[in-house]
Amino acid sequence: MSYRILKSRPRGFTLVELLAVVAIIGILSAIAYPAYGAYLVRGNRSAAQGYLLSLAEAQAQYFADAHGYAATPGALNLPVPAQVAANYNVTIDAPDVAPPTFTITARPTGTRQTGDSVLTIDNSGARTPSTVW
Repeated sequence: MSYRILKSRPRGFTLVELLAVVAIIGILSAIAYPAYGAYLVRGNRSAAQGYLLSLAEAQAQYFADAHGYAATPGALNLPVPAQVAANYNVTIDAPDVAPPTFTITARPTGTRQTGDSVLTIDNSGARTPSTVW
């Protein structure tokens, strides 16, 4: 009768293998997180730009009806969307001058948007800053 000596095989991962995986995940997340943050900033800015364009279009219709411009988004029946309100303070400056003018401004307020630019559009369609429109 022959006896076999069974060697136990190690199961699982060694500490070195586990540390290598943790290091790789750390490097990938260090690269991905800032890119994801920039993506969110651009998305929030796009939402604000779309809303400003909607307000400018509504101002043109309001002008055709009232021969002047509205001073608030509520007067245009366009409430500030939640995504825009969470990240920007939207104001309309429509002074009572001849000829009538308006400037719609979106100032970043959220912590993520703090480094973003102040967005504006006026009655002539001029948008600033031109680098982000």
